[in-house]
Amino acid sequence: MPKTSARLLALLSLLQTRRDWPGALLAERLDISPRTLRRDVDRLRELGYPVVAFKGPDGGYRLDAGTELPPLLFDDEQAVALAIALQIATTTGAGIEEAAARALTTVRQVMPARLRRRIDTLQVTAVDQSATRPDPQVDGGVLMALGAAVHAREVLRFDYTAAPPAGEEGEAVAASPRRVQPHHLVTWGGRWYLVAWDLDREDWRTFRADRIIPRTPTGPRFTPRELPGGDVAAFMLGRFRGSDGSGHWPCRGEVILALPAAAVSRYTREGTVEELGPDRCRLVLSSWSWTALASAVGRFDADIEVVGPDELREAFATLARRYAQAAAPPEES
Repeated sequence: MPKTSARLLALLSLLQTRRDWPGALLAERLDISPRTLRRDVDRLRELGYPVVAFKGPDGGYRLDAGTELPPLLFDDEQAVALAIALQIATTTGAGIEEAAARALTTVRQVMPARLRRRIDTLQVTAVDQSATRPDPQVDGGVLMALGAAVHAREVLRFDYTAAPPAGEEGEAVAASPRRVQPHHLVTWGGRWYLVAWDLDREDWRTFRADRIIPRTPTGPRFTPRELPGGDVAAFMLGRFRGSDGSGHWPCRGEVILALPAAAVSRYTREGTVEELGPDRCRLVLSSWSWTALASAVGRFDADIEVVGPDELREAFATLARRYAQAAAPPEES
């Protein structure tokens, strides 16, 4: 017979899978006697779980809602936050949609009535912005393996499948073995990344978690290095901006727009806008390339005066040639 603690966990798990359990069937599933079942039910009640007995031909037990949360050790606010998080789990990219739905059912079942009413009135529709270009899902086991290695500070070995070269279609290139010191597991824009020190390349790297195939066992423990900048958010921002991790965009330019400053600042998140007159303002903006920066400025649909640098002026000339070519009527065959 399993130990008491194991039996209690198994009993609690079964009670959460269906509303009513006949006592005889429950005892049979747990391979215990009806007397032991009654004792285990009493132990769950002592722990705070509202197990209710019901009578009838198939008398048995159900896990009911109580006046207090059982020892999941969540207060009211935490329970509500957990339920909301489970509802939007489809946008995490972690491939846990079905598990999250089952977890939400379990949490809701043991909530007091006052909390269930709050959750039931909040129906969240999670819309992933990348729905038109779905991101690959990450296996939950991979995330657990990566998180465990980060927590234990153990060298991680894995096969990594890189993306195909820019501008080329097709499958990703063959996987290559990597040895890293894992430091952070990060979610960014619906994707999961591992931030790590690459032992073979002796440099910081970010790896897409959906392209990682962990190897076992993990390697020896290590003393963590200091992340450049000391902040993982700034580090990731710098990597996505194409810089060395400093968090600065590689291209920065200045223009004057024939628009009021208020109209421009409403649509400028990271740039700076300076009012020069009722219908004139100075805009300083950054981007990952000069053509991208010129395109961002061009969306304001106004006359543009380039202050500098020359690279931005050349980018406008490049776009002008492309737009002129795109606007030309097709040649007759």
